[in-house]
Amino acid sequence: MINRIKRNLFPSIIALSALSVSASAAFYSVSGLSKLFAGASFEVIIMAGSLEVAKLVIASLLYQYWDTINKLLRAYLAVAAFILVLITSMGIYGFLSAAYQETYQKLVVNENQIEFLENKAKFYEDDVTRYDEELERISGNISTLSNAKATSIQVRDTSAVGGLRSTVSTAELRLAQSRIKVEEDNRKEVNAKRTIAADSLQSIKLDILSLQNNSDTVGELGPLQYLSGLTGTPMDKIINILLLVIIFVFDPLAIALVVAANFAFDISVSYTHLTLPTKA
Repeated sequence: MINRIKRNLFPSIIALSALSVSASAAFYSVSGLSKLFAGASFEVIIMAGSLEVAKLVIASLLYQYWDTINKLLRAYLAVAAFILVLITSMGIYGFLSAAYQETYQKLVVNENQIEFLENKAKFYEDDVTRYDEELERISGNISTLSNAKATSIQVRDTSAVGGLRSTVSTAELRLAQSRIKVEEDNRKEVNAKRTIAADSLQSIKLDILSLQNNSDTVGELGPLQYLSGLTGTPMDKIINILLLVIIFVFDPLAIALVVAANFAFDISVSYTHLTLPTKA
């Protein structure tokens, strides 16, 4: 019972698998070729679709009639099938590489935005540092002027003990007070500028953090970026190797499954003929 199910069902499973892989390969190939020849995409879709069907028919034909078909025709069909596999692989490569390039361009734009914001942040960091130095200088000036304002001088006074008394020069006092007021006004102005620069710097840092953590492209290409950093190989080279591995497996597997389905159906039919009861 189990052997009968295997003989009858397994060839259908192989055929279904062959059709699914072939259909996927055909879809990716036709899509990739239509993008490659975007000026006549509809015509390319019709042409590539018919060639995909012809390729599967050729694979089945060569398997079924390999020994009986004309040698010249057999050689041509074999070469044609091989070339069609290359065309399909080229279309798949075009489709997948276009999808990668679209995502990669988004990543480049994202990285350029981050670089621009980092340069802008550096500008504001320099401003904050410069304002801090200016505030320190102003504080030093105010401290010096305050000390000068408190400096006393000795003037002659016959009513005082010893004939001298301590006082503060009115002119120097007014000058010091005037300069202190100017420096305090400068400090308020610099403080206001520093606050604006610091707020702008904080806002830019938040924008950078948002771009770094919330970008979809970072998540999509994250494994490739990690592998690139781990191996020291450019990401473009890694994706090319990956695409070549995919296309060398994809369509050849579809052809192999078509041939395997033909083989499995032949075995099933042969066994059925052998087990049919003979008429007396």
